[in-house]
Amino acid sequence: MRSEGQGRDRTFVSPYILALVAAFTLPVPIWQGLNLHVTQAANEVITETSANKSFANPQLLHSFIGHKGTVKSLTFSPKSNILVSGGSENEGLIHFWNPKTGRKLGSINKAHKSAVQSVVIAPDGKTLVSCSSDYTINLWNFQNKSFSRSFVGHTTNVSSLAVSPDSKVLISGALDGIRLWDLQQQRPLGTLVRFDNLIHTLAISPDGQTLASGDNKGVIKLWNLRTGKLIRRIVAHSQVVTAVAFMPNGATLVSASRDRTIKLWNVNKGTRFRTLTGHNNWVNAIAIHPDGQTLASAGKDGIKLWDLTTGALTNTLYQHSDWVSAIAFSPDGQYLASGGFDRQINIWRSY
Repeated sequence: MRSEGQGRDRTFVSPYILALVAAFTLPVPIWQGLNLHVTQAANEVITETSANKSFANPQLLHSFIGHKGTVKSLTFSPKSNILVSGGSENEGLIHFWNPKTGRKLGSINKAHKSAVQSVVIAPDGKTLVSCSSDYTINLWNFQNKSFSRSFVGHTTNVSSLAVSPDSKVLISGALDGIRLWDLQQQRPLGTLVRFDNLIHTLAISPDGQTLASGDNKGVIKLWNLRTGKLIRRIVAHSQVVTAVAFMPNGATLVSASRDRTIKLWNVNKGTRFRTLTGHNNWVNAIAIHPDGQTLASAGKDGIKLWDLTTGALTNTLYQHSDWVSAIAFSPDGQYLASGGFDRQINIWRSY
């Protein structure tokens, strides 16, 4: 593992960002004019919130065919009462499900001209964002599922999305770099970095100050979202970084890779303090339970549940007949949803 400074990266600042901060030199967030509320992250690397391992032994609640092709992305609404799925169909389907009953609530047909790569819901529950291999990002009114507008700027497949904690800024990743968008005014803010390695995954820390990106070269980069500067470059994995996620305390970052490993990182130091091994092939996706105690990881060999306090593997869930490609915990911690190459969506619940 190597950690390096920002000297190697070519960072390009657009006029939109310059209007918000003077050449990234002021000690304010790059979305200064957007009135973001920022909370303070905890200093602990791992905090055990309860002795009860609440999701160690979940039971399958529902199993159904979700899409005509691979289930590419899953996300829950902030109230945990709606599950949204995006699929690999060329007609760009987005479906809405009731996780309690397993019933389909509705769909957006032809949301994109190609496969839906990722779907996210802003924390305020007002906006659904989708991105696609058609190079576009689409915004939807989450309440009535109506189309709001498209963000056009990427010149390649848009593979990843992240929304700031206060629902003001959207960040997107692709082969041509990382871009920032104003969700309030629905306009571009600028480009964080151009023509980097293919960005596979993005995550924003709970305090909204740090962006983590993972790419196809196994590299994780941490960005200061106050200044727009690269904090640290970590050669983290020997193959593609498929997923990154911050622990609820913001002090630990979890990464997964096609090299079959999951790694835990001290965000402040950029050092690895734990490696989880157990998958026999690529790790496609990860999700962290809201209590910070349980990690779910997905791959060809099912879903594995890990105790994040000890690093122990606590359970393996076998229900999909093919690779598991997407996974998500509900914000209230009651549900775990998984989607796969088998077109199946499974919803698990811990009682």
